[in-house]
Amino acid sequence: MTYRSLPKVELHLHFEGAAPPEFIRQLAHEKKVDLSKIFNSDGTYAYRDFDHFLEVYEGATSVLKSPEDFARLCTAVAEQSAQHGVVYTELFISPDFCGGSDVSAWREYLAAIKEGADKAEAQHGITIKGVATCIRHFGPEMAKQSALCAAETVGDFLTGFGMGGAEMMHRPSDFAYSFDMAREAGLQLTCHAGEWGGPDMVADTINDLRVERIGHGINAIKDRALVDRIAAAGIVLEVCPGSNVFLNASGDLKDHPIKALRDAGVKVTVSTDDPPFFQTTMTKEYEDLAAAFGWDETDFNALNQTALDAAFCDAATKDKIAKRLETTK
Repeated sequence: MTYRSLPKVELHLHFEGAAPPEFIRQLAHEKKVDLSKIFNSDGTYAYRDFDHFLEVYEGATSVLKSPEDFARLCTAVAEQSAQHGVVYTELFISPDFCGGSDVSAWREYLAAIKEGADKAEAQHGITIKGVATCIRHFGPEMAKQSALCAAETVGDFLTGFGMGGAEMMHRPSDFAYSFDMAREAGLQLTCHAGEWGGPDMVADTINDLRVERIGHGINAIKDRALVDRIAAAGIVLEVCPGSNVFLNASGDLKDHPIKALRDAGVKVTVSTDDPPFFQTTMTKEYEDLAAAFGWDETDFNALNQTALDAAFCDAATKDKIAKRLETTK
């Protein structure tokens, strides 16, 4: 069985990290920029480890220079997601890459991205919301600028705020000001934790940043009391199994914590993270999980309902997406 046609909700998708390699190569060609070193001979992204991945990621984003570039990227990413049955997705969008965290420039970029999202919904039936994301390894002061950009543009399209980047740099409390600013502006909150850091990083993120969702969160499994706390609080984990296995953040998929976390009552969802970098798709994630754990359509429908309940969108949007989940293509 293929799960390609099953309607899906994806909550953890880095906008620039979802850029198809062919899109970046074409853009580099148009701009006469040599990015040959970031690609393998077969055209895929080339990197050695997580730190090098961050370098290649930033290299790929270096050709995204204008609001028009990001509008085109939105269309390309949405089309690719829709091909794998995604009917709702949340894009992690960094103000650092969209106008250098300048509020005026960010408004222009965000408006262009929204235009791309509206076009994608009309053409492919996929609804997109934005989550402004600060970059952890850029430091707490830059995070404040990103949070200000997010706070100034909260609305129907931009509904959340979060943080990605190198998890082991700084502590969650260093970013409390930024998350407080975003919360006070009405944005919903998520943050990467427990991909590389231990249970203490997950606990500190929950305590210091008061987030509703955790990106990855898989290392919470090492502390049963924390797992029970997460389950009781209803905190949702945006789990990216293929990414975790590809980067060696976990062992083989059959040993991945997602099943144990779900069995313990934790609300888990499934996402691709940076799909072309990790050679995955939502279809592949579902097929691999089915093979590893025996999950079937009933399980994936339940996972999608969990994701929809946790989505950073209004009730009307959730009702619309719920109807899409009731039917297969």
